[in-house]
Amino acid sequence: MTDQKIKNMEDFAAVSGISRPTISKYFNDPDSVRKSTREKIETALEKHDYRPNIYAVNQNRRQTKNIGLVVPNLTDPFFAGFARTIEGLVVEAGFNPLLLSSHGGPEQELANLDSLRSIKPAAVLMAPLGRASLVERVAEFTNEVPTVLFDANLEGIGEAFFGSDNNQSISLIVDYLCRSGEPPVFFELKAPINPNAYKRRTAYIDAMERLGHEPNLIQVDGQGWNFEEIGFREGERILTNQRLPSNTILCSNDRLAIGLLSAAFENGLKVGLDAGASLRIAGHDDHPFSRFTCPSLTTVSQDYEAIAARSVETVLSLVDSRERPKTREEILFEGKLVMRGSA
Repeated sequence: MTDQKIKNMEDFAAVSGISRPTISKYFNDPDSVRKSTREKIETALEKHDYRPNIYAVNQNRRQTKNIGLVVPNLTDPFFAGFARTIEGLVVEAGFNPLLLSSHGGPEQELANLDSLRSIKPAAVLMAPLGRASLVERVAEFTNEVPTVLFDANLEGIGEAFFGSDNNQSISLIVDYLCRSGEPPVFFELKAPINPNAYKRRTAYIDAMERLGHEPNLIQVDGQGWNFEEIGFREGERILTNQRLPSNTILCSNDRLAIGLLSAAFENGLKVGLDAGASLRIAGHDDHPFSRFTCPSLTTVSQDYEAIAARSVETVLSLVDSRERPKTREEILFEGKLVMRGSA
């Protein structure tokens, strides 16, 4: 027996070296985990003299085993990848993930929350639309149901938010592009719906000024989630009619960059690093398709596996404790530069 005080399953997971989802699964049904894992858990229980709150465990068994998962648009492989990772972790913990897509619309986002409210989920993981979200209505839901936000933040809403550090990631790629060639212009929507886009705009301006370069924004019209189409249409217009102040273009996200790459090809412009190339194009997110463009897209990867894992761990902790935390947790994860052929 050790002297260390174990307060909850999260503490027990830390000292036992067993994942929090696996421990939760064991307490819900010991036979649901492998024999070797079960023996390891039971040995750790003896060593640390830990016993779960039986009342809380029984309460958890009486509530639904459903955990809601709401994303902006499942046709986007980026969010499909997020959802796939989260679903696997939720299933591993012995819960049933219920996946809903908002299809880029605030009314559908609310309809998804109403659907979840009717089945009384144990908790909800939500990637909100962001600026398009009907924030007060979303807040009403999160006051009723334990909710963790990821990807896009709605300030003060939900028990926690986990996302990417846009200041760090944009600074990283601006530094690289300035070191390796001409300082980049920034290609973005005038009025994006995702709050990450505004943070990336500000981060680009700050990074350029820090390096002694003048920021240049290319802001284009477009609505909705058809970013490739917007990148292609507006990219063609700009490449045909506008003299660019730099041969390097940093796009606010990879999907805009994919459309812009296509526009460059249609206009006979070679993109890349060799002497015959007239443009460099880079993006952000490391979209699943970015490695298969021609040339492959230089970008910054988001650590969506870490974001997903922390989001699920926090939701399971909320379900386990059945208590709302006094303070809202917020963690940003750093991105990594992915150098490919386009820049």
